[in-house]
Amino acid sequence: MAQQDDGPRISDEEWQRFGEQAGQRSSDVPKEPSARARMVTERLRREDEERRKAAGRFGRGRNATATEPPGWRTGPTWQERERLGRGKRRLKGAAAILFVAGLALIALRPELLIDRVTGKADARQEAERVGPLAAESGRPTGAPEVEHPDRPTVKDPFRGSPALQWADGAAAIEVPPARALNGVDQDRIADGLAKAKQFLVAANLDPAVLRGERPAAALALLDPKDGDTHRRMRTAYERPTEETDPLELFTRYDPAELRPVGDVVKVRGRMWLEAGPEPGQAEIKVDYSFVHPFVKVRGNPEDVARTIVRREMTFQVVDPKAWESTPGTLWIRTNLRDVANTACDRYDGYLHPSFFSDGEASGPEPSGAAVDPYDRSGGIDTGRQEECGTLSRS
Repeated sequence: MAQQDDGPRISDEEWQRFGEQAGQRSSDVPKEPSARARMVTERLRREDEERRKAAGRFGRGRNATATEPPGWRTGPTWQERERLGRGKRRLKGAAAILFVAGLALIALRPELLIDRVTGKADARQEAERVGPLAAESGRPTGAPEVEHPDRPTVKDPFRGSPALQWADGAAAIEVPPARALNGVDQDRIADGLAKAKQFLVAANLDPAVLRGERPAAALALLDPKDGDTHRRMRTAYERPTEETDPLELFTRYDPAELRPVGDVVKVRGRMWLEAGPEPGQAEIKVDYSFVHPFVKVRGNPEDVARTIVRREMTFQVVDPKAWESTPGTLWIRTNLRDVANTACDRYDGYLHPSFFSDGEASGPEPSGAAVDPYDRSGGIDTGRQEECGTLSRS
């Protein structure tokens, strides 16, 4: 007789799902390590212990960790530590090279450090920011201040000089407005003013005249009826002497000895009008200083010297109805010059400045008090031209 089954029957699909779930739970249960795994772990433990003992006896070296795989229970591998060490050493080496190079640069040019300490660098930047001074409207009341004396360089030939803020070349020679004066009409005065500027530029700024060529353009501006001036200059160029010196009217250097630094000459001064001593005569007064930087052709190419040429001149313009003259020309009524930083015992018609690298100067001993060639507060002292004076700066 068949046995009756009162419980619910389980389908084959449910039995299969039950078996799969049971297999998954059994895989989560920790398994006991195999005998081989236990042997490997024990061997590694003994090797670690032996290495620690060896390190204690002989000190730890690279070979102490040579058998460890990279990153095995450690920090960075020895290869990584060596790479980091090399990087640090390179940085230290580069820093040392920069430090030594900086010391060498300061040894060669100590002014780089001194300028920062003394404030010269700031003073230069301030001068560059301020720009050129306005033109002189009258005679200055004193000499320019001396704040930070500084030697010139080829790059900055006017460094340490008041001329750093002076205008450049012909642009610094400003012509005043023309007006009729003392019986001379305005047009003739205007022409005279223009001719006076042309003469100053030709005599002190023309590169050809500066290097010693004959000043034909400048002499053409002077009245040929002023025979004395023309004769003196012709003799001066042919046979210069103390009495007949081309420097009397013209600025010149010997190109075999000197070379100008750059093409800029700094200029400061003024031009103005006055009535002449007689009716029908008008006078154009000029007072200008020209600063010329030079280096020697055969010498230290970095040693720059400046020569300052100051000229006070009076040009005369006349009424041709009252005075004999050649239209469109000038007469030179008075002429004074003062040349600072040139040999005072050489009369060959050229400038001969002293340089820092010359050492102790030869020739006549300087006499009189020190003179500031940038002091334009007084006129040119005629007596001082006879002396071999001392300069307070150049």
